[in-house]
Amino acid sequence: MPIITENEYTFLSSNGETPIHVREWVPDCDINGVVQIAHGICEYAGRYEGFARYLASKGFVVAANDHLGHGQSVLSEEDLGYFGPLGSWELVVEDIERLRALTAEKWPEAPYFLLGHSMGSFLTRTYLCRCPGTVDGAILSGTGQESPLLVATGRLVSTVLGWLRGPTYVSQLVYSQSLGVYNRQFRPNRTTVDWMCSDERMVDAYLQDPLCSFIPSVGLFRDMLGGLRYISSEKALSRMDPNTPIYLFSGDQDPVGANGAGVRKVYGYFKDHGTRDLELKLYPGARHETLNETNRMEVYADVLDWLDRHCKSGPPPKPGA
Repeated sequence: MPIITENEYTFLSSNGETPIHVREWVPDCDINGVVQIAHGICEYAGRYEGFARYLASKGFVVAANDHLGHGQSVLSEEDLGYFGPLGSWELVVEDIERLRALTAEKWPEAPYFLLGHSMGSFLTRTYLCRCPGTVDGAILSGTGQESPLLVATGRLVSTVLGWLRGPTYVSQLVYSQSLGVYNRQFRPNRTTVDWMCSDERMVDAYLQDPLCSFIPSVGLFRDMLGGLRYISSEKALSRMDPNTPIYLFSGDQDPVGANGAGVRKVYGYFKDHGTRDLELKLYPGARHETLNETNRMEVYADVLDWLDRHCKSGPPPKPGA
């Protein structure tokens, strides 16, 4: 078993003012590859420590940053749940690219993979459109795609509230009609976030964590919904590199992925736009955070298997090669 060194450092965000906090797990053995994690909404990189240490124990370097408005990537507590002014979704994606460049420079020969969970999967999908061909594969956990009407309506409401009350305003209405909806299918509810996973210890730890128990600002919802609109557009999808392997996994009881239907929709986007190496797995009975589910070791092993296969095989050949 390799010794794992955990490093922490910061780099300046693309917004020019916020230090972006990074955690990095490095095994003292031959490196099989690098996995960069993009976390979800209302959480931070440190929540992935168990998974990161598992991958590091198998020879992978793991790097993860706290996005703007999350974890320690804030200038003050008031910044929690706020990316920044209109257009900040792109800044968060640029920060992901900055971390990729910094990490790839340290291990230039290692296959490089990007894993995004939930909102992080939306950011990863945006990244694949904005920075095609820069990673050797992408993994999407807990992804989905709401209808264009719902995305447009939510973005309009968030934008108007931002105009009226300011983009840092926290709206119970917006929250109840977005993240708050997900708990309904698990009534009677034990907590406000039963939809996350069926492991009650993980749910309780999340609720007791001050870096998770905030409600996002209307500005963040505005930006995230704008990102969702972009990643379902023909303009964005046509920019992806079809040679980048993609692995999607989710629980078949995950409301973010419409209990599998939304995940299959995203799978269809990639398939229709020529992705040559595409896999999907739905875990029966699992909810949103499959990496924290009661069967998480099975999920870990499946991710490792996919990584190992793609480290050994490399990307699929380009047409005519």
